[in-house]
Amino acid sequence: MAKQTPMMEQYLRIKAEHKDAFLFFRLGDFYEMFFDDAVLAARELEITLTKRDSNSDDPIPMCGVPYHSAENYIKILVEKGYKVAICEQVEDPKVAKGVVKREVIQLITPGTVMEKNMLNEKENNFIASLSHFENSYVVVYSDLSTGENRIALFETDWSGVIHELYNQPIREIVVSSKLDEDLQTQLRERLKVTLSYQDEVTFNAEYRDLCNNLHDERLLNAFSRLLNYIQHTQKRSLDHMQQAELIELDNYLSLDMYSKRNLELTETMMKKEKRGSLLWVLDKTVTAMGSRMVKKWLERPLLNRTLIEERLEIVDGLYQQFMERDDLREILKSVYDLERLAGRIAFGNVNARDLIQLRESLKKIPHLKALLEQFSQPEIQRLAQNFYYPTHIVDLLDKSLVDDPPISVKEGGIIKDGYHQQLDTYKDASRNGKQWIAALEQKEKQETNIKSLKIGYNRVFGYYIEVTKANLHLLPEGRYHRKQTLTNAERFITPELKEKEQLILEAEEKSVELEYQLFIEIRDQMKAYIPELQRLADAISHIDVLQGFATVSEANNYVRPTFAMNHQLQIRQSRHPVIEQVMKEGSFVPNNIDLDEENNILLITGPNMSGKSTYMRQLALTVIMGQIGCFVPCESAELTLFDQIFTRIGAADDLVAGQSTFMVEMLEANHAIANATDKSLILLDEIGRGTSTYDGMALAQAIIEYIHNHIHAKTLFSTHYHELTALENTLANLKNIHVRAEEYEGNVVFLHQIKQGAADESYGIHVAKLADLPNPLIERASEILNELEGKGAKPTSLPSAQETNSTGQLSLFTEAEAPNKASSSKAKVESPVIEELKAIDLFDMTPMDAMNELYRLQKMIKK
Repeated sequence: MAKQTPMMEQYLRIKAEHKDAFLFFRLGDFYEMFFDDAVLAARELEITLTKRDSNSDDPIPMCGVPYHSAENYIKILVEKGYKVAICEQVEDPKVAKGVVKREVIQLITPGTVMEKNMLNEKENNFIASLSHFENSYVVVYSDLSTGENRIALFETDWSGVIHELYNQPIREIVVSSKLDEDLQTQLRERLKVTLSYQDEVTFNAEYRDLCNNLHDERLLNAFSRLLNYIQHTQKRSLDHMQQAELIELDNYLSLDMYSKRNLELTETMMKKEKRGSLLWVLDKTVTAMGSRMVKKWLERPLLNRTLIEERLEIVDGLYQQFMERDDLREILKSVYDLERLAGRIAFGNVNARDLIQLRESLKKIPHLKALLEQFSQPEIQRLAQNFYYPTHIVDLLDKSLVDDPPISVKEGGIIKDGYHQQLDTYKDASRNGKQWIAALEQKEKQETNIKSLKIGYNRVFGYYIEVTKANLHLLPEGRYHRKQTLTNAERFITPELKEKEQLILEAEEKSVELEYQLFIEIRDQMKAYIPELQRLADAISHIDVLQGFATVSEANNYVRPTFAMNHQLQIRQSRHPVIEQVMKEGSFVPNNIDLDEENNILLITGPNMSGKSTYMRQLALTVIMGQIGCFVPCESAELTLFDQIFTRIGAADDLVAGQSTFMVEMLEANHAIANATDKSLILLDEIGRGTSTYDGMALAQAIIEYIHNHIHAKTLFSTHYHELTALENTLANLKNIHVRAEEYEGNVVFLHQIKQGAADESYGIHVAKLADLPNPLIERASEILNELEGKGAKPTSLPSAQETNSTGQLSLFTEAEAPNKASSSKAKVESPVIEELKAIDLFDMTPMDAMNELYRLQKMIKK
């Protein structure tokens, strides 16, 4: 490369230190980018790409954005996963010798943004660090905007770490540059995050207060990695950072990444939207802080029965006193985001309007405290003790800041009269000077007899007397000195005006400078109160979430659940909390759910679209709602505490990882089988459908038997393999249920009712008809089905795990292939079956009763 100018040498030297970031290099009123940065930025930002030294043999690609609107461009880049290094002039160009000194003052990354327009107020913006130790991993989370820090130790395999990271709202992960390349690739591709590197893990004593509760060297090492990265990139105070919260994973119900996705807890699978998720239904908070907290609770339901009951007791009290609850909501609506205000105070990007919002929010604390004390529930009254009124903060902001300050903190007009004596002197000189100017204008009009004469001001020429050209002959000679010529007028200065101008402008300039200095002092004073503000923010968030639970429970007719001491579950008239919100009121069909030690597994049969998956999901969502301390959608609920929920619901592939739908199905099933305990809930929907019929049935039966015989977890297993219903005869803790459907005039009618026993058929062709497949196709499918059934091609029930052939393999057969066995079974029961058939009164039975009776008799023949 040809020899560069001193300025470009400076650029290249700074760029070499920030190779993985766009370098926004300040030149006058623009941030400029050069070389590859310019080419990429022009494409990503859709701005013009130009050239520097375009007439030279080796012109440099170049593009730029105005510094006053740079925030929007930075936002675009950061949202796309890029980093931006802000390089500013750090010395006055007037006194600089040679090239003005420049430095990177901040590195903005996806996980460290602080600007309001780049943050979703209802979601945390976590940056994470991942550290690998022998046989363990440590994950640390930090939200720079709120100061929250969390840390968790995983003495597990890599998949457990991936599940954990997937379930948190992270956009950037900091790792060691020596982390295995394959693991780095998985983090990038599976989690869609920006990877950053920090190898320095030396503990910084400045952060001792943040780590007092961490005694494991691995935790300190991992936390130091993240703190050092944040300090390196942000280059400023981190006074708002809170003590690390150690996440004891055994205290929470574990939800793997499949369950969070399949159950659509915080976003829908298809559109990745909040609407249609459980969070959409439950988030009835009125503050940004509360909205973030309810999402955190939903992602980590509790396992501690005492803590759950405490939440439920408060929700119950808020539910009962609805008028006081409405008053509480109204007060909370006027409370701003104290958490992020505290973060911006520490970060140094808070303005006077932010502090006025803080002051007005704090003035609501006495009202909140008094209102909470009005509730009869002792638990709610105790919450009032957390609402301490910070008089000193309110008094400081009351006496120092005007009620309606400008957005900018560098243009004056933000400090109240009487707060600072010298500032008052400057303001008085400025105001009196302007009054003098007004008086001088009247005096000059009278003396010159020029009615249109006026005294004006602009930043370039200062104060001036403007006279139209038609009136120039009326000016006295000698006293007016020409300053500027316009098309239709002349501008003049007089010695008297010149003298006063200097006094006025000096007072205004010093006033603005002093106001800015005073504001910085006020902001710095506020840093001492950050811990108080954060405690208040936590108390407000807590009560906001719980009133939200009470509000949604009243609106949707939820009930308070109880928790059984034994491992049984009984829900009456259970409903799906999300689906019922998008259906016509009253149209959702509720159902009972019963699971206990004797009936651990429910095998669900029934046609497609009948509601099997809905039934399974609503159980999981009800469990989660109960374990976060919310009322649940049903008439009554006796729940048990689950330690984990595993789901395999819906068809999905993972093309990024090169996995088919069936492979994903097997991986999710394996994850459940490998990790579930007898206190877990497993939901498996249509396992085995992605392969051949015999393969699929064999796998499905083997999975059911393994869960039944080895894991003993509460399980809902839906299937189209009706042959599996025979397992009720061989597995003591398995029970058949089905979703009721009726055939009427050639069409299937879904009744969405759960009934005991197995379904009689799948109605697959009827569902295809509902999907408007061509009539000839439907007719041909019916013909083929009749042919297959006539030939006996339909496989009978699979043998249990004990019924294997000499090689130890499952032996699959049809009636036609095993005539001897079928004949001998038939001979044993033929006479009793015939006798019972003769005794049946078909005209006194419903169609469903008849089908159930037929099914019972068929089972007798198969024995």
